[in-house]
Amino acid sequence: MGNVDPTVKRETIYIASFVVILSMLMEAVFLIIGKWDYTVLLGNILGAAVAVGNFFFMGITLQKSLQKGDEERSSFVKLSYTYRTLAIVISALVGFLCPVFNGYAVVIPLFFPRIAIFLKPFVDKNYKREEGDNSIVEE
Repeated sequence: MGNVDPTVKRETIYIASFVVILSMLMEAVFLIIGKWDYTVLLGNILGAAVAVGNFFFMGITLQKSLQKGDEERSSFVKLSYTYRTLAIVISALVGFLCPVFNGYAVVIPLFFPRIAIFLKPFVDKNYKREEGDNSIVEE
């Protein structure tokens, strides 16, 4: 992976940090309700790795797509989306079908990046989202 844009690195670290924090919270909830065992931990690790990996590869895809023409860019981004979605579905299936993983502990961390993105304006005072825009703009 040649040059990774500093923005992709920074945002991936932000997402990974939130995934770790929310994963610890999820582990605590499983412990409190009496459902914690090693499968929860292994499922959490799998789900968190897929969630952070998905976000990182999305960033890499967007970075590489800027170097392509309009039509090539569109197909490149769609293909990446398809592969990343397939990876998420496969990881969820593995989580529910393999007894070494707790399926719920695999799937729940897949939502943690969305929570982190939602909380970004409250955590980062330099964050600004323009109306109608889903991208991150730094002042």
